[in-house]
Amino acid sequence: MRHNPSRGHARCDGHGAHAGPEWFAGLWHAIGRHRRGHDPFGGGPFGGRGRRGGFGDFGDDGMPRGRQFSSDDLQLLLLALVAEQPSHGYELIKALDTRSNGFYSPSPGMVYPALTYLEEVGFVASQAEGNRKRYALTDAGRAHLDAQRERVDTLFARLTHLARKMEFMRRAFAGEAAGNEAPDEAQPGWLPEFVEARLALKRALLHKSAADADEQRRIAAIMRRATAEIEGGTGA
Repeated sequence: MRHNPSRGHARCDGHGAHAGPEWFAGLWHAIGRHRRGHDPFGGGPFGGRGRRGGFGDFGDDGMPRGRQFSSDDLQLLLLALVAEQPSHGYELIKALDTRSNGFYSPSPGMVYPALTYLEEVGFVASQAEGNRKRYALTDAGRAHLDAQRERVDTLFARLTHLARKMEFMRRAFAGEAAGNEAPDEAQPGWLPEFVEARLALKRALLHKSAADADEQRRIAAIMRRATAEIEGGTGA
C-alpha cells in the first residue's frame, strides 16, 4: 500500500520513557551506544540500522528516534486491529500503545490520514458517531489482509517483542526508580547493600548486552569466579 500524505515513518512517542526519571533516559542512551548486538528483529536491542521498520536510532535526549514502522506497516496494523473490532481512531492509537507496552504510540497526525487512505481504497468503511468516526473492515479489506497475513503476523510479533523488552527494562531498573529497592524481587530480611549489589549487577550486564566476543568471555570469567566464591561461602 502507498499513502503519500503520511509517507515516512510513524512517530514512536515512547510513552512512559519520556516522562520517566533520569535513570530511564540513561538506559535508553546506553542501549543506543550498544546497538551492535543481535536481535531477532534487527541489529541492536531494538533492531538496528539497515533493517526496515527496526528500532535502533536515538536522539540527543537518549530516547528512541527513527526506524519506526513505515506508513505501509502502520496501515496494515490499523487494518488488522479494525478486523478484530470496529474502532475509533483514538481506540486504535491506544491499542498500539498497549500492545507495545508504551513503546509505539503513533500520533493522530499519522493515524487519521492512514485511516482516510484505507477508506479511499475501500479497505475500511466509516460510520459517523457524533463528531467521531467508527471504522469497520470491508470485504476488500479482509481480502487484502488475508493476502498480507504473513507480514501482519510479523508486525504484531515485533510489537510483542518490544513490549517484552520494555517490561524487562522496567523490572530490571525498578529498584533504582524506587529508591534502590525492587518490590517484586526484594525479600524480607535482605540488607540494603545486598539489594543494591544485585541491582548493580543487573545494570552492568544490561549495559554490556552488545559486548563483542572478547568482552563476553571476560565477563563470563568474572561471573564464574564470583559464582564460585558465593557458593563457597567466601566474601569480602
